[in-house]
Amino acid sequence: MRDAAPVSTPPRVLPPNDPRQYDDLAGEWWRPDGAFAMLHWLARARAAMVPPASRPGALLVDLGCGAGLLAPHLAGKGYRHVGVDITRSALDQAAAHGVTVVNADATAVPLVDGCADVVSAGEVLEHVPQWRRVVAEACRLLRPGGLLVLDTLNDTVLARLVAVEISERLPTVPRGIHDPRLFVDARELVAECARHGVGLRLRGIRPELPGTLSWLFRRMRGRIVGRPVGTDGSREPRIVPTRSTAVLYQGCGRRSG
Repeated sequence: MRDAAPVSTPPRVLPPNDPRQYDDLAGEWWRPDGAFAMLHWLARARAAMVPPASRPGALLVDLGCGAGLLAPHLAGKGYRHVGVDITRSALDQAAAHGVTVVNADATAVPLVDGCADVVSAGEVLEHVPQWRRVVAEACRLLRPGGLLVLDTLNDTVLARLVAVEISERLPTVPRGIHDPRLFVDARELVAECARHGVGLRLRGIRPELPGTLSWLFRRMRGRIVGRPVGTDGSREPRIVPTRSTAVLYQGCGRRSG
């Protein structure tokens, strides 16, 4: 009598934007050709907005830090890097990259008012049901003169088309990672930051087209020959400014007082 064939367990299907996806994708964070590759590109661009620390002991609070992708790009700038996230599996990796981790919701951060010289909120606002509460927390944490840096997706038809209908069919964005109902209207974000004393300036951004196409080609070729992207010395695509904030945009601004 033959042994019964092993029964494979199909991958679980989760609702869009379900935080459990990050546990399922825990092994992808630091792979240069992995599902979170674009987050590396965005982290580099976000870190470029952060100046060197102006005083000893300066603190940078990284809301929605994930596995700490911002950390390599802050090296040498003089900040103590504190990362806040709800996903324990991601925080374990962030800690291994030198981040002081806090397992908490970005709407209720257990840190004192005015403790941060910089608050980063990268690719987090479009993943939370109450983005205004995250903005309020970010501004609360900032000391007077402190800097807020962020990037997110705009609440537009074009953003939903590009970020969900197109991008989630490519190997650069995991399928179902976004819920377009949570995308953040750029004008409302500026107004909300102003309510909390931060004058936010925005600019549109996008991945450079030639570099992204080259990366996609190398990724597909790497899958064929069994070599990950990035092992041949090739660089990752850059995030570049664009005139329109209709899809993806960056913001930075200082807290008054």
